[in-house]
Amino acid sequence: MSLLQTWRWFGPNDPVSLNDIKMAGARGIVSALHHIPNGEIWTVNELLNRKNEIELAGLTWSVIESIPVHEDIKLRKGSFEKYIQNYKTSIQNAAKAGINVICYNFMPVLDWTRTQLFYEVADGSKALRFDMLDYIAFDVFVLMRKKAASSYTDSQLKKAKERFSNWNENELISITSTILAGLPGSEETYTLQDFSKKLAEYDEISESKLQEHLLLFLREIVPVSEENGVYLTIHPDDPPFSLFGLPRIVSHYEHLSTLFREVSSNHNGLCFCTGSLGAKKNQDMNKILTDFSDRVHFVHLRNVSVEEDGSFYEANHLEGEADMYEIMKTLLKEQRNRVKKGHTITEIPFRPDHGHLMLDDLSKKTNPGYSAIGRLRGLAELRGLMYGIERNVS
Repeated sequence: MSLLQTWRWFGPNDPVSLNDIKMAGARGIVSALHHIPNGEIWTVNELLNRKNEIELAGLTWSVIESIPVHEDIKLRKGSFEKYIQNYKTSIQNAAKAGINVICYNFMPVLDWTRTQLFYEVADGSKALRFDMLDYIAFDVFVLMRKKAASSYTDSQLKKAKERFSNWNENELISITSTILAGLPGSEETYTLQDFSKKLAEYDEISESKLQEHLLLFLREIVPVSEENGVYLTIHPDDPPFSLFGLPRIVSHYEHLSTLFREVSSNHNGLCFCTGSLGAKKNQDMNKILTDFSDRVHFVHLRNVSVEEDGSFYEANHLEGEADMYEIMKTLLKEQRNRVKKGHTITEIPFRPDHGHLMLDDLSKKTNPGYSAIGRLRGLAELRGLMYGIERNVS
């Protein structure tokens, strides 16, 4: 049995329509209620309105990505208890609406982060990129974060200063807006001043403290998920290393091992994102998937090419750090095991994550990373790989 082919849709304002998605061959939709403020309850009515819109197009709402986790929960301050209760209610309402997979992340302040949105690759298409020197130059010379310089080597600082000195006004505006304005699915946008204030709130939050806060949150919401037949899937940090001095707690094998050991329920699951995990050099993604396959209830399949200094760009789906053949093979084996065991999720949902800007989309308005044709190529490649492997998986 094949995995469930899904596609991320950002709602009625997405330049890629539900009819476009159906023509791409996806059956499931991954979506969220982006108009609801962070921390507020997702009502059954709002969920059903979105679900009915999706079903009228002949598709199904397979995964919620994401119900945002309010910053107060991550910091365990302010109204965090209220927001946890709201989150529980949203889980219950998702179940009432017939949606049983919820993706979320626990990244502080920033969601997924890139420095360039239109990096031209060898074939002329354009990709998302995280350039380490751009990031350091922004941190030290634009944001001017306290103690930023101590985070980097003298060589990095010298190169970053040269990079910064060569930026023109448009380049400075571009990198600032790319980092602070938020990419598709991000939860917040900031000014430089607001961003500095948000970072300061984490001055006393270590990695172990943030991990403790995540575990406390999960011990509250996982029982609700179990009672309602909902599977939670945490998305790894993107990129999987500290930015702006912020702690990272879902970046590598040891993080995940602690997470699943401390909250043992199978409803405490993972969104296995090959791009996020793959951006950490020498990360053994096959081991992560093999050892935690029973926790994987949602999958993002994409690839990255990582450079020596930690920079990376989004590669074609079958190229880069992830051995997509082995990953797909393991996923299909896990799928068959679940079918035999009568698991609630009989088809593990996956989506082609991100895609190059190419062909006609080069002249269209698109969400960065989420144009139609690049993802269409990615889904076609992954579908072919899946079908080719499927008959040979024992």
